[in-house]
Amino acid sequence: MRLAGKVAVVTGAGSGIGRAAALLFAREGAALCLVDNSADAAGETAALLRAEGQDPLVRVGDVGEPGQADADARAVLDRHGRIDVLLTAAGVSRGGTVLTTAPADWDAVFRVHVSGTWLWARAVLPAMRAQKAGSIVTVSSQLARAGGRNNSSYIAAKGAILSLTKTMALDFAPDGVRVNAILPGAIDTPMLNRSFGRAADPAAAREASRLRHPLGRFGRAEEIAEAALYLASDAAGFTTGSEMVVDGGWLAG
Repeated sequence: MRLAGKVAVVTGAGSGIGRAAALLFAREGAALCLVDNSADAAGETAALLRAEGQDPLVRVGDVGEPGQADADARAVLDRHGRIDVLLTAAGVSRGGTVLTTAPADWDAVFRVHVSGTWLWARAVLPAMRAQKAGSIVTVSSQLARAGGRNNSSYIAAKGAILSLTKTMALDFAPDGVRVNAILPGAIDTPMLNRSFGRAADPAAAREASRLRHPLGRFGRAEEIAEAALYLASDAAGFTTGSEMVVDGGWLAG
């Protein structure tokens, strides 16, 4: 098993990429801490893990709230004594151009994506540095490279995550901590479906997005989880500061 003996924290573990990754990480031997802002969603993921014989730690709260990640990380350390992997999969999308995005929506998107990534990295890095080992996997987007329409706050936040990933990789490489980003294409998750729901014609928007991928389909959360597993595992021991693109050919096209 590729994560045997490791302790992993997954934010946004209640659905989509976060849930898929939590399930895969556990099957590969990791002890899990599930972080989500929905007690119901986190509980559903925890129930799936318990059905497989796991005993995950569940922490419910806002990843962008200062102090929350610190308290959650202490709870993980109290139970397991170490933190080996962090996957920051929590996300939200509001839509809108620079002109149509409300300041509150802009702040909400950056709070979850950028502050949530930053605060959780701050929370786990002391333990990882003390261990002289650790892997942080962030979730950016192919849109951080390609751009896109009517989603300015989300795309800007994903670009910020990519830049933050690279600077963290350089800052903490001497400590044995690797930091890498995944750039998914459109992944068939509840958040993607909600984003199409904002369009005047949701079905047409969904089909246009599907066809934008040369492989002719949306990605599955499990496929992004596999990428995260590789980056989290010792198999990626010489990989840091990288962008793993898993986008069905979007950027190539």
